[in-house]
Amino acid sequence: MKRLASLAMSAFAAMTAPAAQAQPDIDLSVLPVTGEAAEYSGITSVLVMQDGEIVAEHYFEGGEGTLRNTRSATKSVTGMLAGIAIGEGLLARDSRIASFFPDHRTANPDPRKDAVTVLDLATMSSIAECDDSNQFSRGNEERMYLIEDWTGFYLDLPVRGFPGWVTKPEDSPYGRAFSYCTAGVTTLGAAVGKAAGMPLERYAQERLFAPLGIDEVRWQFSPLGVAQGGGGLELTTRALGKLGQLLLDGGVHRNERLIPADWVQETLSPQADVPGREGTEYGYLVWLQKVQAGDRKIVTRSFAGNGGNKVIIEPDTRSVTVITTRNFGQRDAHGKTDRLYAEEVLTGLLQSSASEAE
Repeated sequence: MKRLASLAMSAFAAMTAPAAQAQPDIDLSVLPVTGEAAEYSGITSVLVMQDGEIVAEHYFEGGEGTLRNTRSATKSVTGMLAGIAIGEGLLARDSRIASFFPDHRTANPDPRKDAVTVLDLATMSSIAECDDSNQFSRGNEERMYLIEDWTGFYLDLPVRGFPGWVTKPEDSPYGRAFSYCTAGVTTLGAAVGKAAGMPLERYAQERLFAPLGIDEVRWQFSPLGVAQGGGGLELTTRALGKLGQLLLDGGVHRNERLIPADWVQETLSPQADVPGREGTEYGYLVWLQKVQAGDRKIVTRSFAGNGGNKVIIEPDTRSVTVITTRNFGQRDAHGKTDRLYAEEVLTGLLQSSASEAE
């Protein structure tokens, strides 16, 4: 098994190894963004990096220093922080989440809830009845915001039921039944802070943001003052690009390892299938999605948040693309961002790769 893991990491390193390429032909300034009828209305910034260098950048609202609320893209940052904590020996993949909150007297007690681990939350597959896509779910994100103890909200949820028409975990791809749950990632962030012995925001600044040169950060907090690991973190477009680049580079920044290599490899590999979304799987709080670009289908890895805000990692072209928007709550927000990426960015990156190969 160790040899297989080593080969997998070597293969990923080979995919991301720098090589000379022609400058991609991507002109972001001409994108139809202005006006509600414009194809890409609501897009606020686009940044394209290749081999760690900015090859295209344009701001339609604000500028380089503007903080962008990328909503659930925060979850991917929490996943990175969990990996850092594991690398430091503060957490383990099978650490039980309940053990970090020994004083909480949980409602709906059940040994299956006590057994929920870091990986269960990192793969959106815990046993809790929590589904943000279902307005009737007891764990729906909007219900969490109505009370002050967001971590307690998750810990108190009942066990999820699996009626005959729902696929059980043991019958699901990768042995995990996916259910998108912001409350679970909120709790994972709180557990990282507990394991580190400091607030999550401080741990993030010391172990992740400062080494990357990221100074401007704005967190959201629960009414009890706990940093929200599940959403709302505000960062600049370039800071988001740096985070994506760190994963593309296998967790290393300027010859300094920040995140364990095996955690990065697992983060960017499928860990759970996403029901009802063909061509979409989930890693450790990162989406894996097939993108059609011309006659090719390429699997991207991305942070993603409400409104179509995304940080897209594409190993074949060794690129990171950041797209921020204000299209919060709009029906086609993600589709709009995906079209912009596939038609305006990825196509240009692939064309430059093809011309270099000729």
